[in-house]
Amino acid sequence: MATEFTVALEDRPGTLADLSEALAKNAVNITAIHATPCPGEWCVQFITNNADATMLALKDGGFDYTAQEVLLVTLANEPGTLARLSRALGNAGININSLYIAMSGQIVLDVTDLRKAQQIAMSAGAM
Repeated sequence: MATEFTVALEDRPGTLADLSEALAKNAVNITAIHATPCPGEWCVQFITNNADATMLALKDGGFDYTAQEVLLVTLANEPGTLARLSRALGNAGININSLYIAMSGQIVLDVTDLRKAQQIAMSAGAM
């Protein structure tokens, strides 16, 4: 598992640079990132190498953020692995809220039942 941060940035040139510079200034490395446009802004979700330092960097930079635990899953790079995992989660009644790829190649999953999803992923050999 990992801590995922979400920051809403104004939709204008340079805002991602502002965020990433604030993190870099505090020696925080982004290990996974995903951004989605929203009306008038965009939502950036990311994981870093140091959650505590990230919180300090965001606070010092004046960024509002939320944080939550997400699941990191390693899948074999072959056809059907994501299909099998997502089917197993769906069959267990677990909804996937968001999914993206980390720099390491792992899958980042925000799910409705983190503990149960972790057990399913482990039993499927996906951890």
